[in-house]
Amino acid sequence: MRHQYIDRLSGDVCDERLYGDRLVNLIYSQVRENSPRLFRALTSMRVSDLLGRVNYDLPLGSKLSGSLRFLERLGVDLEECLDPPQELNTARKVFERRIRYWECRPTPPDPRVVVSPADAKVLVGSLDERWALRLKDKFFTYEELLGRDKHEWLRAFQGGDFAIFRLTPEKYHYNHTPVSGRVVDFYAIDGEFHSCNPGAVVALATPYSKNRRYVTIIDTDVEDGTGIGRVAMIEIVALMIGEVVQAYSELCYDAPQPVRPGMFLRRGAPKSLYRPGSSTDVLLFQRDRIDFDADIVANMRRQGVSSRFSRGFGVPLVETDLAVRTSIGRASDRHDS
Repeated sequence: MRHQYIDRLSGDVCDERLYGDRLVNLIYSQVRENSPRLFRALTSMRVSDLLGRVNYDLPLGSKLSGSLRFLERLGVDLEECLDPPQELNTARKVFERRIRYWECRPTPPDPRVVVSPADAKVLVGSLDERWALRLKDKFFTYEELLGRDKHEWLRAFQGGDFAIFRLTPEKYHYNHTPVSGRVVDFYAIDGEFHSCNPGAVVALATPYSKNRRYVTIIDTDVEDGTGIGRVAMIEIVALMIGEVVQAYSELCYDAPQPVRPGMFLRRGAPKSLYRPGSSTDVLLFQRDRIDFDADIVANMRRQGVSSRFSRGFGVPLVETDLAVRTSIGRASDRHDS
């Protein structure tokens, strides 16, 4: 079954090229059902790292033309790349490429706008139990996602809203800060390395709260902050991604430093780098603090789009493909009234 999404700029319905789709379907159907021990091994850190090395560290070819053909197949825009094409000679270097984001991914001027943390396909939803579509129960278990012992944050985001950003292998793999604010907590939660392929997500209940993940809690109700309350940014590893490198840079990619409590993060700045493959960001917002952009919400319910999420979960559920540092919503006036 094909999987489609909506391109935000054009409004067109597009077919997604699902990398390794047959293998993923095999692992998450026959292997998972018939050999649980092998399934656990295939989604372990050791195998994930091995697959990553085999798939991403071999040379693309002895000539520049080999690299250029690979980049062209992926749809990589060489004009936006910071490094020259001849240096992008392995798949890992392609997927860890840097871009001139300050030129080709401008941020909205309104400081109360929340921006996408990645070039990704997005779905949004609510943590409110009264919400008609229990979307969160399809992708993650709330308590597991944040950590069952993180009582302060579980209370803070109860009944709030969320956005899920699915990065695919051809995407630019730096995460950028979605809001401006001060880091009040940062921690890692150990877990597995399940694929973020839509078929795998549908087959495996709440996969995003089972994978290894890194949680950053940002207070935006501070001087020069976005003014949208506390925001949780959760970076989730996946198959062939064993690491998220925290590398916050105030200017371009200069002087990267690890994220730690007390740091002030500026909206749109590079925050971290995923190792190659597909991966996921989840943002959590406090209740009544964000109004998501109308086009993202409308696209989710769009009819006539062949989405694996729609078929697997029995409701219209269509992703919107958007660029890093573009708007996903704005600080809600409901909180001010």
